[in-house]
Amino acid sequence: MCCNWLYVTWISARAVYVEEPAMAPMAESESLGAGAYSDKGAFALDNAGTIPERLVIKNANLAISVEDPTISMETISKMAEAMGGFVVSADMYQQTLSNGVKVPQVTMTIRVPAEKLDEAMATIKAETDLPVISENISSQDVTADYTDLNSKLTNLEAAEKQLQEIMASANRTEDVLAVYSQLVSVREQIEVTKGQMLYYERSAALSAITAQLYANAATQPLTIGGWQPKGVAKEALQSLINALQSIGNFVIRAGILYIPVLAIIFVPIILVIWGIRKLVRKNRTAKNVPPPAPITPPEA
Repeated sequence: MCCNWLYVTWISARAVYVEEPAMAPMAESESLGAGAYSDKGAFALDNAGTIPERLVIKNANLAISVEDPTISMETISKMAEAMGGFVVSADMYQQTLSNGVKVPQVTMTIRVPAEKLDEAMATIKAETDLPVISENISSQDVTADYTDLNSKLTNLEAAEKQLQEIMASANRTEDVLAVYSQLVSVREQIEVTKGQMLYYERSAALSAITAQLYANAATQPLTIGGWQPKGVAKEALQSLINALQSIGNFVIRAGILYIPVLAIIFVPIILVIWGIRKLVRKNRTAKNVPPPAPITPPEA
């Protein structure tokens, strides 16, 4: 981070340089002091402007199988609020299993105070007696980035103060407008920098936990008479069951729907064709009958 920062403003065809005085290096004890934890859940700089010793963002991902995902979602939401956190998002949808059964599934994200992350993870795991499907905790140390942003903010605020002094002493309208334009730009950068710092503070103060809640039926293996086929055997057996179900469904639909519909459509057609053929056959028979023999009178 450069210690001398120049802002150039052109005023009445002459250059006015706003130079920030060089920052004195911080003592080692001040550069990484302990940050105070505010009641809003963010790391706040103390009066001396010291920076938290470490600013670490910790997030977690967890997937478990529970009895009822909707009930567990409510339990986890209440737990987050009781810990001083909140629910970021919660989505519930139906998952269709290979056997056609639909079961609920929940994906939710909560934020809890970073120091209660382990406690929150343990509470979520307590929702089931089954082994955890997957679990991941990630950490990101943003202390260096936060320190750079703090130094940048200090430089920007010093430049803003000098620009305000120059604008206060300017007499000509064009001079005031030129300095004001630079002052607006500096203030915009100050707000952006503060926003980035606030994001780091809140992300480090409140850890995010993304939980996948599956219904037990979605993770239980196929069981037949106490036997649990696995791998290819399970897939083949499930395919056989699905095929038999499809055949059974077709037979039922054929008996109730397809056959009556076909009968309604084709029976009248068959009757008409049969009647026409019978009439044609009758006409042919009538034509083939030989005429009666002439009667010969008896001889005298």
